[in-house]
Amino acid sequence: MIQSLRGIVAAIATPVTSALTPDHARFLALAKHLLANGCDGLNVLGTTGEATSFSLSQRKALMSFAARELPRQRMMAGTGAASLGDAIELTRHAAELGFGAALVLPPFYYKGVSDDGVFAYIEAIVAASAERPVPLFLYHYPALSGVPYTPELTGRLIAAFPERVLGVKDSSGDLAYERLLAGRHPGFAVYPANEATLLEGRGGIFAGCISATANLNADLCARAWRSGEEAALETAVRLRRLFDGKPLVAGVKAALAHIHHDPALAAPMPPLSAWGEAEARALGRDIDAARA
Repeated sequence: MIQSLRGIVAAIATPVTSALTPDHARFLALAKHLLANGCDGLNVLGTTGEATSFSLSQRKALMSFAARELPRQRMMAGTGAASLGDAIELTRHAAELGFGAALVLPPFYYKGVSDDGVFAYIEAIVAASAERPVPLFLYHYPALSGVPYTPELTGRLIAAFPERVLGVKDSSGDLAYERLLAGRHPGFAVYPANEATLLEGRGGIFAGCISATANLNADLCARAWRSGEEAALETAVRLRRLFDGKPLVAGVKAALAHIHHDPALAAPMPPLSAWGEAEARALGRDIDAARA
């Protein structure tokens, strides 16, 4: 297990400029804040980071900037893409930059593809990045990707590439799936996306969590993970529940704008839309009340 990535990992949001490009300066300020306030690591360019809304060159440029300005071994880079060639290029770039891991979505345009097809996709990435063997973490998010890393497929990948396929981020919310993988594959790093699992996870079954809302509650998550503080976890989960049934990525950005007093942080990339002004103000009041 990559110890530098164990614990609280924020799926860091990517601020954007008025020209709809990654805002490197605001990204850096947010990353430094998170690492100084509870985060053990960062997932750069994941779903919350809107990776698939940026071009290949934009993703590579932000990865290069992050690796230059931040502790590389405390970051995993999202390198999945619909195109195998793009996924290979991004994964090799993450390896060359010295990232702690690459987080790989399955190929997500065609639906109903077989486990054999997804296996071949990961196999090709492993082979193409063998000269610089960056650890690979599987990104299981079938609600958005439409393509799962089934338990059977995951087991095949671990058996075939035990030195490369080292963990999974599960954003399905399926605790049974997470427990199954952790139980079948000791030493395989299982990261739920929900901080509500932290008290169970700190007993050793999970490696921590990789969460969108850790952008907002990392300090509370860290207290729960490191010290078993139930009250801190309750507040962290209360903050997460403010987004139930609502667009999460834009909501996290609205919350960041409130917390950091910077309206520019609220802007998502198209096709996502920012929360309305009244809704964002109400969210700010709810955040303040939860932390009071």
